[in-house]
Amino acid sequence: MLKTSGIYYGEFGGRYVPDHLDKKLEILEDVFKEIKNDPVFISEYQYYLKNYVGRPSALYYAKNLSKIIGVKTYLKREDLNHTGAHKINNAIGQILIAKRMGKKEIIAETGAGQHGVATATAAALFNMKCKIFMGEEDINRQKMNVERMKILGAEIIPATNGTKTLKEAVDKALEYYVDNPESYYLLGSAVGPSPYPEMVKFFQSVIGQEAKKQFFDFEGELPDGIFACIGGGSNSIGIFNDFIKDEVKLYAAEGGGEGINSGRTAATLSSKSQPIIFQGSFSYCLTDQESNPIEAYSISAGLDYPGIGPEHAFFKESNRIMYYPINDDEAIESFKILSKEEGIIPAIESAHAIALAKKIAKVEGLKKIIVNLSGRGDKDVGRFL
Repeated sequence: MLKTSGIYYGEFGGRYVPDHLDKKLEILEDVFKEIKNDPVFISEYQYYLKNYVGRPSALYYAKNLSKIIGVKTYLKREDLNHTGAHKINNAIGQILIAKRMGKKEIIAETGAGQHGVATATAAALFNMKCKIFMGEEDINRQKMNVERMKILGAEIIPATNGTKTLKEAVDKALEYYVDNPESYYLLGSAVGPSPYPEMVKFFQSVIGQEAKKQFFDFEGELPDGIFACIGGGSNSIGIFNDFIKDEVKLYAAEGGGEGINSGRTAATLSSKSQPIIFQGSFSYCLTDQESNPIEAYSISAGLDYPGIGPEHAFFKESNRIMYYPINDDEAIESFKILSKEEGIIPAIESAHAIALAKKIAKVEGLKKIIVNLSGRGDKDVGRFL
């Protein structure tokens, strides 16, 4: 396969889009390269992270959870950020780019609704119009976040075809972006055409930067392992990025759904999948025998996605990160455990990471670990009890 334009991770990534969209994204990539080394931009971004988002987020030693998992467990508390998840880190960063580019309308996709809320929040902060594309099924199962977005002034546009979940929301957002060149597409995960995977990683890498320093302040050394959930891959690549070159084991929990052999799963990298061009990028995707994308399923709207970020595909093939499926029932059990044992109600997405740590941390011989608690569980209360 011939490589096209954009940023690659080995053979994965790139920008497989129509020519007119490629030109728009090339301009965005040039702006991104500029802002990364612009002290004025970085200073403004850090101002909002500190004074608006509330960073640094805490690293918390979870004593009660540690007894259950069997190893010393710290939680990186992204659930304490303004809006309740890691998504706000990227939303603030990208909306500052949109502001620099003179854009007046922000569009975004969302599954669990946390990215939609973060985008609507940032759009309100900077007085921009905001459209959020969301699958009809996700609108029904994430009603609280839908109402939050509306209160913040966003227009919710349902995706009513296919599975009516995150994949369709991305498709619909990309279609709108192609037809409306003056809009800015604020993509929420480390997926899609270049430069989005690299840009989202850049804005989410603050998680790992903080966690490394905080853990060293507590323990005087690096952790043995780090755990995070993964749908498209933004919170996981955010915390993993600062540890990639260290001798730290990295583990990602995918949405296993009802089991990887059940036909109802979202575990792209730990079940049968193959690399294809999907939503503007070359990466792994759940497919049928004709290499067409198929429906994904997870109890978690934020993990219910058939594709995966291209950098994760690269790390899968290089064995730098280990990917495991966590089934719905395992995630629900960990949702309840963390709530009852630590008084922290996690997002069901984050509960997948807790479940993976509970399942393998002791078996892997780890002694001290970090679990990225990517979001809080207000949106999930009442769904599993």
